[in-house]
Amino acid sequence: QVQLVESGGGSVQAGGSLRLSCVASKIVAYMGWFRQAPGKEREGVAGMSYDGLTKYGNSVKGRFTISQDNDKTTLYLHMTSLNVEDTAMYYCAARSGGSMYSRDWEALTDRWPNYWGQGTQVTVSS
Repeated sequence: QVQLVESGGGSVQAGGSLRLSCVASKIVAYMGWFRQAPGKEREGVAGMSYDGLTKYGNSVKGRFTISQDNDKTTLYLHMTSLNVEDTAMYYCAARSGGSMYSRDWEALTDRWPNYWGQGTQVTVSS
């Protein structure tokens, strides 16, 4: 079992920045961030493998940066140039054990994680 605890969400004006954090109860192979806005499907935002390989969703490339602490159990998402379309519940996700299709990881679909956090709300106002 893996527990994921997110923090760092909040309200910010367009153009601003926020940093999300996610603490995992143990080291896992892959961690990432997803988001879901009301009425929309869950979207892969960014992912990071244990050895530092990163993936980004097209809508956040160049604005968001994913990173992890040296202990490999704390994941961050540094979000800059936020706009109202970034408003959503952001979820930390992880893969530990089992098997997954590499194509799901490559495409940041929501099929690669097998653990999810409770979510943290990000609201961007114009």
